[in-house]
Amino acid sequence: MKAMLLTEYKHLEVTEMPEPEIGDRDVLVEVRACGICGSDIHGYDGSSGRRIPPLIMGHEAAGVITKLGPEVEGFNIGDRVTFDSTVSCGQCQFCRSGSINLCDNRTVLGVSCGEYRRHGAFAQYVAVPQNILYKIPENLPFEHAAMIEAVSIAVHAANRTPISLGDTALVVGSGMIGLLVIQAIRLKGCAKVVAVDLDDNRLKLAKELGADVTINAKDGNVVEQVQNLTHGKGADAAIEVVGASATIDTAIQATRKGGSITLVGNLAPKVEMPLQAIVTRELSIYGSCASNGEYPACIDLLERGDIKVEPLITAKASLEEGPGYFDRLYQGEPGAMKVIIQPNGAE
Repeated sequence: MKAMLLTEYKHLEVTEMPEPEIGDRDVLVEVRACGICGSDIHGYDGSSGRRIPPLIMGHEAAGVITKLGPEVEGFNIGDRVTFDSTVSCGQCQFCRSGSINLCDNRTVLGVSCGEYRRHGAFAQYVAVPQNILYKIPENLPFEHAAMIEAVSIAVHAANRTPISLGDTALVVGSGMIGLLVIQAIRLKGCAKVVAVDLDDNRLKLAKELGADVTINAKDGNVVEQVQNLTHGKGADAAIEVVGASATIDTAIQATRKGGSITLVGNLAPKVEMPLQAIVTRELSIYGSCASNGEYPACIDLLERGDIKVEPLITAKASLEEGPGYFDRLYQGEPGAMKVIIQPNGAE
């Protein structure tokens, strides 16, 4: 099969690779669409430590089943499917209690971190265990289904965030996941959603996708503006989708006493946090990791059009065009959001 292989940092090569072998409970999926994730871009240069070459990256994908392991049940050759990026074992205490995102033995498709290497979906075929597989409806395009992994992160973050009908939510960071969080937190019952970013184009899209108010952090004090919007109280909840000390501090300072902050951004291993503000204002801090069984709900939300992903897709490209798009995204091409790779051609 053809695959886009990270042979060394900052170098991708479209090459011939062996078709993946499948186990008794695995399926082989012909990949029709796979999104380039921000984590892939951080892995591309080695900065994340989780894409050690050689590796086929890619974990946001959808396609068609072409082979079945002998113990697979409930799926057939020809089924249109998507799959979770987190491969959970199903046996540890966390899996058995329903917290598959906290699995003791979790691996991730398209990741190589020293502890394991698991090739991903920037290839014509990928092997996937049945327990992370989901059927998708006929009317859901593969490129939209490939966005379900990103949607599930946003929906999980919304599920982790305590919201009452009529609350005000602040979303700090209006990139890919932030724009999905805006839609998810709105569906949870917020009366007002405030989006923050440094890019006016992203903020324009945030407004189109459900934000009531947008704030460019370069144009003034975000905390003061949020307080003005909430009659001096502050946001009831904040969702931080960047993962840096400055943006986390903004989220905390702009949240009311007794409010909550959900941390989704995961760029840096360590950040500074204002301890006294958290303690004296009795704020609740929630971490949000990947997703935890939200895939069926996300498929439903996309099929109904309650969460929109087409406005977030910048380009659809062939496998051969993939290395060029990686370089463009790595260089920070203005306006670029989600690029979908189609290893077996367009649908």
